[in-house]
Amino acid sequence: MKDNTLASGSTGMTDKSSTAEQLKRQRHFFRIVTSRKRNKQWKVERKLKSDFIAGAKFLRNIFILLCAIVIASCTKDDEHTDTINDFVTIPDNQFESMLIEQNIDSDGVVNQKISKTDALDATHLDLHYSASGMYIEDLTGIEGFTNLTFLSASSHLIEDIDLSHNTLLDTVLLQANEIHSIQGLSNLSNLKKLDLSWNLLDSLSFKNESIEILLASNNLLEFFEVENADKLKSIILTSNKLSTVNIGTYPLLETLLLSDNLLQSIDLEQSGNLSYLFISGNSLAELSVSSNQNLVDLRVDRNPDLSCIHIGNNQEIPTVSLSEYQELSTNCNE
Repeated sequence: MKDNTLASGSTGMTDKSSTAEQLKRQRHFFRIVTSRKRNKQWKVERKLKSDFIAGAKFLRNIFILLCAIVIASCTKDDEHTDTINDFVTIPDNQFESMLIEQNIDSDGVVNQKISKTDALDATHLDLHYSASGMYIEDLTGIEGFTNLTFLSASSHLIEDIDLSHNTLLDTVLLQANEIHSIQGLSNLSNLKKLDLSWNLLDSLSFKNESIEILLASNNLLEFFEVENADKLKSIILTSNKLSTVNIGTYPLLETLLLSDNLLQSIDLEQSGNLSYLFISGNSLAELSVSSNQNLVDLRVDRNPDLSCIHIGNNQEIPTVSLSEYQELSTNCNE
């Protein structure tokens, strides 16, 4: 009995030991599995975190790159704009060559441009003579010379010109070109002398309060008018196609040359200061200079229908040019 009891007790103890061992093993296995799961989860989390950081760095680098490109592009555009704004375009090589000859274009190279500073420094521009003997055809770029007071560009092949930006000009000499269009004369508030002789103008009309001398002979003018020109003293329009001319608004007019036109009549009553009147080679049928007591030179020959020129009592004109069929008289109605 005792042995059985002992055996039974021993068996019980053995079973308990086995159960404890099994539980111990199960707990150890559970710890291992749990540890592996945690390690695996940690690795996944670490990889996700690493991927997220890498992605963020990538996006940051892309953003930085794009910003750099935009900044570079803007800088390049600004530099390009500044470069454009720093120069005045001179498309005519001969024009630029003459600027170089006169040490106005400081870079000394014919490259269709001149620095804005060089253009602004010029106040006197005489393009009449060139050592190369070539002709200017295009004065594009003259708008950049905004400080010019004197411009001479005679004896070239210029067809049109815009002086709207050259508002300080007091003298403009453009004779002997092929000009058929000129703009901006009304903007020249300091203009004193304008010479457009020997060109191809068929009309000349502008407003100017400062002009004193205007020359436009040997053109194709059919219409002429300068408004508000109270200071105008000399008008030379010989050899054109004018049939009428209104000079009554020029109170200071002293010299009027209209020979070789198509004039049929003219009113001189408002021109009391007139000293020189050349009106030969027209189609006048009558003419009175009785209001022009200051006349010193009168030329009226070659007007086939004009036989009598009316003068005032005691009016003496030192120099007179008449055709053989003409005479001066105080009474042309007899």
